[in-house]
Amino acid sequence: MAPPGPAGALPTSAEPLSRSIFRKFLLMLCSLLTSLYVFYCLAERCQTLSGPVVGLSGGGEEAGAPGRGVLAGGPRELAVWQAAAQRKRLLQLQQWRRRRPPASRGDGEEAAWEEESPGLAGGPGGSGAGSSVAEAPPGTLALLLDEGSKQLPQAIIIGVKKGGTRALLEFLRVHPDVRAVGAEPHFFDRSYDKGLAWYRDLMPRTLDGQITMEKTPSYFVTREAPARISAMSKDTKLIVVVRDPVTRAISDYTQTLSKRPDIPTFENLTFKNRTTGLIDTSWSAIQIGIYAKHLEHWLHHFPIRQMLFVSGERLISDPAGELGRVQDFLGLKRIITDKHFYFNKTKGFPCLKKAEGSSRPHCLGKTKGRTHPEIDREVVRRLREFYRPFNLKFYQMTGHDFGWDG
Repeated sequence: MAPPGPAGALPTSAEPLSRSIFRKFLLMLCSLLTSLYVFYCLAERCQTLSGPVVGLSGGGEEAGAPGRGVLAGGPRELAVWQAAAQRKRLLQLQQWRRRRPPASRGDGEEAAWEEESPGLAGGPGGSGAGSSVAEAPPGTLALLLDEGSKQLPQAIIIGVKKGGTRALLEFLRVHPDVRAVGAEPHFFDRSYDKGLAWYRDLMPRTLDGQITMEKTPSYFVTREAPARISAMSKDTKLIVVVRDPVTRAISDYTQTLSKRPDIPTFENLTFKNRTTGLIDTSWSAIQIGIYAKHLEHWLHHFPIRQMLFVSGERLISDPAGELGRVQDFLGLKRIITDKHFYFNKTKGFPCLKKAEGSSRPHCLGKTKGRTHPEIDREVVRRLREFYRPFNLKFYQMTGHDFGWDG
């Protein structure tokens, strides 16, 4: 029999038992903290996922291998997190896309989308009328969640300037199956030498079944653009937004005048010789409106059935009707309907009742819908006479009478 220990000392067999209880307590505490963190993330309160909890997957690595994060708590918690992350990522992708207005490119395409908040003053952190809608850095969320892939566009809005291309793009971005670049890439007219890999990297990530799109209105009047787009893909769908060429020319001039108040008058720029009434077709504002001439170049590379011509006038008077045609052309379900629009009498344009992920109305920005200067009626009449034969030819080529000569 072992001699008794000092008075008041615990039996030595109790020490391992105490350590065992302490270890179990630590394990339970760690498990509780891990569970709380997972629920915290599922409640969408964390913006990023830290390295110790989950990491980005590496190419071809097995779960738990070096370079790949592992969720603490075992395979059951990992399965729960993966399922929840998939649901969350789809929701966030829809919330984040379409939210950033295009940055100014110095070529007349200013940030053109604003959020209306009647009664709220704009300010730091506020969302008053005229404030732009924020967006996460492009691709950040998709890269973090290893979601989707970047594709070359299957559809491009190729023109025309001041026709309504920005409105069409923003309306289309309401559709959950459309992913589009906000700013104009200008790849096929200015940056073609940078290559298709550079161009593809500009595109947003897409999921299966989604369409990648971009819009650059100057493509329609760029001689090299048809061949270059055809070389990328002969199946590319092309959308052209056209508008009464006289009104379009005045709108074009108004935009330039807002930036350069010292330019000559519209009348002086329109005519080579005011006395003879000879129109100066070298002026881009006039030249763009000769739609039939530009369309001929495109028809050398694309069949007319692969092109959709959207009326800029109907895009204002009946946006849902025109968007229905566009959705059909792109093979999309008709999701964008009358319920998405209301007419803003102050701006004179239709606005979205709300974009996906927002509860406020969204309208074209202050740079859109500028008041046109008064143009001499005789000048307008001469311009209409000049454009009439080109318009009639354009109607014949497209099979659609846009009614500009009525």
